[in-house]
Amino acid sequence: MNPETGAAVGQFIPIAQYTILGTAILVALGGIMGFVKAKSKASLIAGVISGILLAVSFFVTQADLRAGLVAATVLLFLLDGMFASRLAKTKKFMPSGMMLVICSIAEVIVIVGLLQAVGVIQ
Repeated sequence: MNPETGAAVGQFIPIAQYTILGTAILVALGGIMGFVKAKSKASLIAGVISGILLAVSFFVTQADLRAGLVAATVLLFLLDGMFASRLAKTKKFMPSGMMLVICSIAEVIVIVGLLQAVGVIQ
């Protein structure tokens, strides 16, 4: 507890960690769905690899919180760029727009967790 505010220190960090894991699962499932529906091997490979990398960053947070949160932030930023590019190209919200929304929300949550982990915010 913070003696000045009475708030629990770092209470947002677990939310950020599990957001990474949830996003990893959604990204991997999205890649699998892209393969099943459109026979897109690129979606399968990119989705599964991105999901695995996000899952690895979740597990890294267990040993080195800052490193895991930074890794997840970088990965989510890259995914945001990829999904934004696809959305601009296809002009179709599904699936790239939905994944852009999911990854963007996750990125904000992870950044808040990172800021809390480094002590910028409480």
